[in-house]
Amino acid sequence: MQRLNNHFNKGCIRRRISIKMLHILLSFALITVTSGENPAIQLALTDRGLQMVRHFAAGVIQDKLDEVTIPAVEGKIAGIHYTLSGMRIAKVDLPEPSVHFSPDVTGLDLSVSGLSVAVTGDWATHWGFIHDGGTFKMAVFDLFLRSVLTVNCDSGGRLSLFSVSCEADIGSVDMQFYGGASWTFQWLVQYFTDHIKERVQSNICPAVEGAIQSLEQHLQAMEVSVDVNSVVSLELPLSAPPAVDSDWVNFGLRGEFLSVETQHVPPFVAPPFSLPVPADRMVSVGVSEYTANSASFAYYDSGHLQAHINDSMVPPFCPVRLNTTSMGRYIPQLPKMFPNLLMELQVYARQIPLFSFEPDLVKLNLPSAVKAFAVQPNATLTPLFSLRVDSEFSGKMWVETGKVKSVLQMDNFSLSLDSSEIGPFKTDALGNLAKLGTNAALKKINEKLQQGFDLPQTKNAQLLNSVLSVEKGFIAFFSDANFQSTF
Repeated sequence: MQRLNNHFNKGCIRRRISIKMLHILLSFALITVTSGENPAIQLALTDRGLQMVRHFAAGVIQDKLDEVTIPAVEGKIAGIHYTLSGMRIAKVDLPEPSVHFSPDVTGLDLSVSGLSVAVTGDWATHWGFIHDGGTFKMAVFDLFLRSVLTVNCDSGGRLSLFSVSCEADIGSVDMQFYGGASWTFQWLVQYFTDHIKERVQSNICPAVEGAIQSLEQHLQAMEVSVDVNSVVSLELPLSAPPAVDSDWVNFGLRGEFLSVETQHVPPFVAPPFSLPVPADRMVSVGVSEYTANSASFAYYDSGHLQAHINDSMVPPFCPVRLNTTSMGRYIPQLPKMFPNLLMELQVYARQIPLFSFEPDLVKLNLPSAVKAFAVQPNATLTPLFSLRVDSEFSGKMWVETGKVKSVLQMDNFSLSLDSSEIGPFKTDALGNLAKLGTNAALKKINEKLQQGFDLPQTKNAQLLNSVLSVEKGFIAFFSDANFQSTF
């Protein structure tokens, strides 16, 4: 009994513990899935990241053990019916589990050994009309558990899990009964503890299987589409089953934006790209130019890449106003044909704006157009002319002090007359004015971009040592993470 007292409050794995362990260790994989196409987003977790998740999971389980309830155990020994109920974990000696990627089964190999737990509870017996009861202490020593899981994706586009194998073994069980006439059956303790050991050991793997099924149900309930706003949604299914190496797991996601209204698929496909997975970082993320271009297409296809500009939107300090008199210096016939009228501009993308990612550089080709109208006294819009505008931009991106920062510049700008209801006119001066306005807008945009945007954080995870680079066809992001329990 000295051994029992020394190890009092140390732990065996019950069903609730197994569920918590699996939920936390696999939470990074709660991503939805489809197949048969190149991924536009790739997410890789390295072994270093997996070990951080393992350490975090062990800490969370240790913190939450006082909330674990253990089901009552009933049985019969030598004609005596017994019930063990009200069981609570008093203390646990929980070694950190071992978790590794397993390419052989495309999944995970989880194990824990040397686990000991002490439990307190109530006992009750009856033999015929004789009833007795009291309290007990039970210590389970040197429990070993190993579970091998396969990760895959189902036909509905969601991550699926199933158990390949499970094995469990308990070193020994010690028990002591108190109260009632417990002394009358102390001679049965050895037989009784052997019986309890068999019952506990035989239920460990079914509990693990139940935990896996519970997690599988959670995965099946997850959405495969995320509404970004009222205009577009982001599709995040896997494009194929996860790729598992001995040092990492890679989830290839479709990473496609769709118009909520039209649901039209982009008229281009995602090209393949190979995401580096540095072993000295926990997480690697790759986002291809296809993802950015699918967003452009979704906004273009739904008619949201356009704006109407009137004089009230022109800054007060601007010397050129949006009316026929002020614009007469650039279009001489305009104030003669439509004197003293306000103007309105419709600015829109005439084709899909396309991004391209080059080493250290993000480029944007923006083919647009401008339609000009005169606002009549009765608010009727009279078409005046249409301009063709072609512009190209490039920018750099980086991570600094926990923020994503960038800078944007204009590489090319041209403006030409596309059609005119007021006759031909030269556009050189008007093009210079538009270029000046664009550069002024870029200055404001860069002030915001260089302030940066915070990297995503959660209640339990903070990204550290993050690096961002622009590669051929994709943007790569590498980071470590710090997990903290706030439960």
